Amino acid sequence: MYYYRYENSEVSCCYKYLMFSYNIIFWLAGAAFIAAGFWAWSEKGVLLDLTQVTRLHGFDPVWLVLVVGGITFILGFAGCVGALRENICLLKFFSGVIGLIFFLELTAAVLAVVFQSQVREWINDFFLQNIRSYRDDIDLQNLIDSLQKMNQCCGAKDPNDWDENLYFNCNMTNRSRESCGVPFSCCISDPTDLVINTQCGYDVRKKKDDWANYIHTKGCITALEDWLPRNLYTVAIVFVVISLLQMVGIYLAKTLISDIHKVKFRY
Repeated sequence: MYYYRYENSEVSCCYKYLMFSYNIIFWLAGAAFIAAGFWAWSEKGVLLDLTQVTRLHGFDPVWLVLVVGGITFILGFAGCVGALRENICLLKFFSGVIGLIFFLELTAAVLAVVFQSQVREWINDFFLQNIRSYRDDIDLQNLIDSLQKMNQCCGAKDPNDWDENLYFNCNMTNRSRESCGVPFSCCISDPTDLVINTQCGYDVRKKKDDWANYIHTKGCITALEDWLPRNLYTVAIVFVVISLLQMVGIYLAKTLISDIHKVKFRY
């Protein structure tokens, strides 16, 4: 039985250390994402009470940070160690997972184009679900506020979607001060204001005829549909860059595997 390490290895040092350099960045980035995710959870007290993870009915952005960080960390580790130790199994794992991710990205893009109406409905339901949980999680709250401010929109389809939230509902029995209002991120901001008025959305939906003077009336799904055609080239460039990075990683891994096989069968 032969092993993959030899005193006079003919594995290309160039590809070997390019592979290592390529992956060390992702390895460190993955570790940083994981650390940031656990820090965010510790700030919210989740680490002291893990049942909070199951009690949140909306989307917790920390989950996305941890999942992306975990996948990036594992792939970076496999790529770094596989390159340095000339380990075929780790290199095959690395190239296989990268290839799978690339295939899933292409599949998601094609399905989004083919099933546009279903995707639109899914995004609408997802947004409404998170509107209901707006006050349950500070990270989710900041995410929705950022989305509404950047796109100058309010709600999924219109400001009345905030009726889905317990605090902003217009029901006569609702005694919340925010009843029949919207979050401050829906408000039309004045560039001269030095301090953000977080109460600007109070009672605003009681005067529907004056909505346009105080808040953005466009839904965020419509705003997203308007944004995409205007930034199609930017989206395409980002997709191409990510795809090229993935292809480079697969190429380096396959080249190293080929070199290691040549050394193995030579002996």
